[in-house]
Amino acid sequence: MSMPRAVHGAGARAAAGTEVLALPGARLAYQVSGAGPAVVLVHGFGLDMRMWDPQAAHLAARFRVIRYDCRGFGASGPFDPAVPYTHAGDLLALLDHLAIAEAVLAGLSFGGRVVMQAALAAPRRVRGLALLDAVLDDVPWDAESAAGLAEAARQARQHGLLAGRAAWLAHPLFATTQEQPAVASALADMIAGYPGQHWTGHDPHRQDEPRLIEALEQLTMPALVTVGERDVPGFREMSAVLARRIPGARYQVVAGAGHMSNMEQPGAVNRLLTQFLDETSTP
Repeated sequence: MSMPRAVHGAGARAAAGTEVLALPGARLAYQVSGAGPAVVLVHGFGLDMRMWDPQAAHLAARFRVIRYDCRGFGASGPFDPAVPYTHAGDLLALLDHLAIAEAVLAGLSFGGRVVMQAALAAPRRVRGLALLDAVLDDVPWDAESAAGLAEAARQARQHGLLAGRAAWLAHPLFATTQEQPAVASALADMIAGYPGQHWTGHDPHRQDEPRLIEALEQLTMPALVTVGERDVPGFREMSAVLARRIPGARYQVVAGAGHMSNMEQPGAVNRLLTQFLDETSTP
């Protein structure tokens, strides 16, 4: 399938074992490992599938693990600004491409929004939802985090992509990540590969319907809601709302973790995910 219009720039270099799904206006870089019940891992904003390195090998011992770079991120690279899309639609297209009838969907932050919208669009295909420090629109960000979000976009538009990336890396969301040098280095590598088109270009993402805040009670599949103990106040409140409003959701605080809980406290998150996957995979 050819791209309707050439796009400029480049994202992160694709790692060995990465395959590509061509979609109208974009490409999705993805990896599949392991065998068993399927779980799809969706990354945070400005990041890519590498953020799941601490989980991929662990989970692949018992499950079929699919992770990918969303449209406009990482090795998926820039997208055609003339072609409308939704991230949820891209995720479901990847499931179709891989002939996966149903899966557990796990997403962190921005990725949490993606998997919830996919679950609303195709509930019969979602065996369970794991929402890690997930973003929930219409729940206000704390003032410091909202200012940091606006500053990253402003820096990118006024001073270029390198300035935008630097401002994003300095966002309060990642303050606790900086306390662990190896984790901080991995985070910086991902942000350095972010193409930045959502900041500097036109993003033709269609409005998701229904609005998540109005439809949480429709998410009746098993759900795990986790949040880092040291995440910023806005995300702690978002997770609390998700836990209250999603029917039967289980709520877990990850001790000692900030926003990037899966990278900062991988052992704890791996245990939570494995237990949840075991429960949702039992007939």
